[in-house]
Amino acid sequence: MAPVVPRPEAAVALRPLSANRITSGLWARRMAGNRAAIPVVYERLVEAGHIHNLRVAAGEETGAAEGAAFRDSDVYKWLEAVAWDGAGHPETPALTRAIRAAQRDDGYLNSVIQVSGEQPYARLWSSHEHYAAGHLFQAAVATARASGDTELLDVATRLADHLAATFGPHARTDLDGHPLVEMALVELYRQTGTPSYLELARHFVDTRGYGRATKPGFDPSHYGDPAHYSDAQPVREAETLSGHAVRAVYLATGATDVAIETGDAELLAAVRRQFDAVRRRKQHVTGGVGSRWDGEAFGEPYELPPDRAYAETCAAIGMLQWAWRLHLATGEAQYADQVELLLYNAVLPAVSSTGTEFFYVNTLHRRTGARGDLQRSPNNGRRPWFNCACCPPNVLRTLASLPAYLATGTGDGLQIHQYAAGSVRAGEFAVDVDTEYPWDGRVAVTVRAAPRREVELALRVPAWAEGATVDGEPVPPGGYARLRRAFHTGDRVLMELPLHARRIVPDDRVDALRGCLAVARGPLVYAIEQPDQPAGVTLEDIRIDPAAPVKAEHRPDLLGGVTVLHTAGMTLIPYFAWANRGPHAMRVWIPKV
Repeated sequence: MAPVVPRPEAAVALRPLSANRITSGLWARRMAGNRAAIPVVYERLVEAGHIHNLRVAAGEETGAAEGAAFRDSDVYKWLEAVAWDGAGHPETPALTRAIRAAQRDDGYLNSVIQVSGEQPYARLWSSHEHYAAGHLFQAAVATARASGDTELLDVATRLADHLAATFGPHARTDLDGHPLVEMALVELYRQTGTPSYLELARHFVDTRGYGRATKPGFDPSHYGDPAHYSDAQPVREAETLSGHAVRAVYLATGATDVAIETGDAELLAAVRRQFDAVRRRKQHVTGGVGSRWDGEAFGEPYELPPDRAYAETCAAIGMLQWAWRLHLATGEAQYADQVELLLYNAVLPAVSSTGTEFFYVNTLHRRTGARGDLQRSPNNGRRPWFNCACCPPNVLRTLASLPAYLATGTGDGLQIHQYAAGSVRAGEFAVDVDTEYPWDGRVAVTVRAAPRREVELALRVPAWAEGATVDGEPVPPGGYARLRRAFHTGDRVLMELPLHARRIVPDDRVDALRGCLAVARGPLVYAIEQPDQPAGVTLEDIRIDPAAPVKAEHRPDLLGGVTVLHTAGMTLIPYFAWANRGPHAMRVWIPKV
């Protein structure tokens, strides 16, 4: 099933599908690794005290609360990953019972707040109680959709009813310092049909930007900046995003959900405007966002230093969620292009090839001999866990839900947006996809079942795919190749996407990148890493010749099987694969000769 399922009356151009499958290739291998990582991450949640907090609140264990008030959210993300993965986990039933037992009679639920005896919502700007509730809502919806089990959904609706009674225009008007509950409330509304959940989400979106989420009093650090809480400007008025990147993209995603379900054209126009501004001026070439370590924040337009790029993993996942919702709303290929960019170059780099180690911060440049002064520093390489462990379970749930992003359906046909070997079905229309993408640009689509009438098969042609063909006929990039006819079982459509290496020139206004180039091939951004260079060559001494030819070579023996690029004495690997041989020197932007 899909994580996002708009209501029948929602204002969307496309409808997600529940029967998409990935059967082989890169993504199938990474999803298998993700499945194997689920029990590993559970043990880390136990070791770090997350599970203990819930069991103490449930009366099953004794002791003090451990960690921040939003720790429950990491457990809920793990439960969501288990649901979308479908393989199950032996601890899930007992954990669900503990969550149910921990919930107060009035519906409130937050294990750290309850065990510590703190007053609920007393420091909402930093406790993230709504944020944690939102992750519970998402886990509950995932569990109900994937398995039909509604035990966690019952807990979620009781908590949502509590929120609706406690907050809103006729109750408390303060807001959580960390958005996310907005999109979660909308999805809970989609699952249950309860109007108060959508109304509360709309209230949270429309009342932000008026100082209701900001830490009270004076604080000279970023904690005193309303933008840190996405509270500096009303959503409908903002031209771009600023402040804490994860908060900002989660709020924009929730606002998009509200716009979709209410048919609010003004709000949709606002979030589209903001997405375009971020994409053009505040997004790294990998799709990652966030250029400042201070406050984990967006910088100013074109402030995109590669070596200081923060590009938090959770921000990339938030951008992915936002792009997907805009794609559903509009049907425009530009958003599917963004989904592809983000999946390969901003989300996948955050997890090791084994699926068990993670980046919190995704740099675009690691210097030779660089020292990791903080736990989350990418100079340390990927880590098994973090003090603030938001990213690892976020990666798990995202990769577990990956098939949902492949294709959509309408009453008139099937649209394929992302290419992976597998199958998709929209009603009576079902196809199998055979491809070695992203290493090979050949995509064969074979009809497995079709209705007895004319329908449309739409295949996305990426914006980078100059020279693409469908059944030998040229198709323009940046849109869809649309084939409308009466299809029959066994019909075959062949798309060819040229995977020529291309050089990316940075905008002149990005001061840190002047005189540099990046290299991409198909959907993948490439990087140079020290182990691939000739002996005695230091990475900092390498320069790229813009005129030198580039040769692609598939290496099944390297990094799980990747296509590398060779040019003028240097070798480049896909950026997502770096740091799997240790935290070596690496750079995406390479100085020109």
